[in-house]
Amino acid sequence: MATYILLVNSTDHGAKGVKEIPDRQEASRETAKKLGIVRKNVYMTFGPYDFVQVIEAPNDEAVAKYVLSVNSKGNVRTTTMRAFDEPEHFEFLKNLP
Repeated sequence: MATYILLVNSTDHGAKGVKEIPDRQEASRETAKKLGIVRKNVYMTFGPYDFVQVIEAPNDEAVAKYVLSVNSKGNVRTTTMRAFDEPEHFEFLKNLP
């Protein structure tokens, strides 16, 4: 499965219900599971993003559905990045022309 990093920011609406975050996280976990996505880690962070999620997904379509579902609730906005671990990017480097 491919690895993705989601950079997550709370919206004003989401920040007003900050105490609901554990319930939202559980709902997000269930949505991910239905799409074949494994949420590896979720971190609350300082700096420009409020949370970072590391997920593994079977394909880009599953990630798109997950992100659209999570964002549609209006509590967060995400930036999604595909991440390549060392074996993956070393393979790319070996095969550069």
